[in-house]
Amino acid sequence: MREKWTDERLDDLNRRVDLGFERVDKRFDSVDRRFDSLEARFVGRFDSNESGVESRFGHIEARFDRLESRLDSMQRTMMQAVIALTGGMLAGFAAVIALLATQL
Repeated sequence: MREKWTDERLDDLNRRVDLGFERVDKRFDSVDRRFDSLEARFVGRFDSNESGVESRFGHIEARFDRLESRLDSMQRTMMQAVIALTGGMLAGFAAVIALLATQL
């Protein structure tokens, strides 16, 4: 390695760095154009009614609504069963206590 840098070598390094950044800028511009075209394609597909995306989501939403109503019904049935079983157990305990009380 040289101890001193001449003005010519510094200018040459400066030019090479500038050229490298120009190449990088061109590559980024190319990538930006590709992303812009992809974004335009996706936005076009989701905005158009021809794709049926909204109808598919509507169908899924209807299925979730049905599932939610079924789960609500199941929860209501489970609560009724718990209340009935609790009442039956309390009645059984009362009957056992009454039987024990009459036997003493």
